[in-house]
Amino acid sequence: MRAIAYYFTGTGNTKRVLEKLKAEWERRGHEMTLVRILPDTVPVFEGYDRMIVGYPVHGFNAPAPVFKFLKDVPFRTEGASEKVFLLRTSGEPLSLNHASGIALERILKKKGYSVVGEFAHVMPYNIIFRHPDGMVARMETASNLKVLRDADDLEAGKGWRAKVDLFKRAFSFMVRIEHSAMPVFGISFHAKKNLCVGCGLCAKECPRGNITMKDGKPKFGGHCVGCMGCAFLCPKDAVRPSIFNAWRVNGKYNFDGEPVQDEKVIRYCRRHYLKYFHEAEALAAFPSDEVAKEE
Repeated sequence: MRAIAYYFTGTGNTKRVLEKLKAEWERRGHEMTLVRILPDTVPVFEGYDRMIVGYPVHGFNAPAPVFKFLKDVPFRTEGASEKVFLLRTSGEPLSLNHASGIALERILKKKGYSVVGEFAHVMPYNIIFRHPDGMVARMETASNLKVLRDADDLEAGKGWRAKVDLFKRAFSFMVRIEHSAMPVFGISFHAKKNLCVGCGLCAKECPRGNITMKDGKPKFGGHCVGCMGCAFLCPKDAVRPSIFNAWRVNGKYNFDGEPVQDEKVIRYCRRHYLKYFHEAEALAAFPSDEVAKEE
């Protein structure tokens, strides 16, 4: 089977999960193409048996570029399968994140596509606070196990669907104001002159082309979507993301450490993290069909 995954990413978490899924999918003898959603990305679903739309959760929603991308998707023809999977990454395993795909599903349905499964992976924050190395390692362990189930669902053409009540839908809709607010806040992003070395990495990595280099320093435009790639990836921690500066996280994570044990899981959302970890780790103890029956 041939699959294509379109994904938006700012700091690499969503791409990391999809690369693991691609490796497992190809190990099973299938094909998968990964395409990053950039301003000039043209959606093509024809000729594929499975389609995936991947994104990081921004304020309990998909980022604005994912909405725009799907609105540009042409109406389905006979040459395209109707089966679409949504893959989301988030810094915490809260059920509020489930609502992030509701609006995307509605857009796809109008184009003749059906969301038949969802993949949800917890990955370390790129804003709010920096996850400890042990937490990151355990997230990676859980993600590696979940990828195996994700590949099962892809092959079956159906999978887990989140239950989203009216409260979650309404909350997600209200918080979507971020889509309009971030371009305004993003204009006031800046790099500290005494720290910035003018390497241009922020401009190179910006998925919206929102950063240009002027006189050797980055200039931030009005198309920011709050992915935090500029602040997270800066090698000198020079970028100051406006009102989010107190929450900025800088520097890549180490995914290869020793996973934290239950008693050391952070207190923030602790119960939810433990539930997520235990459910993912159960996949290693039971055959896929047995776990599916329990769910």
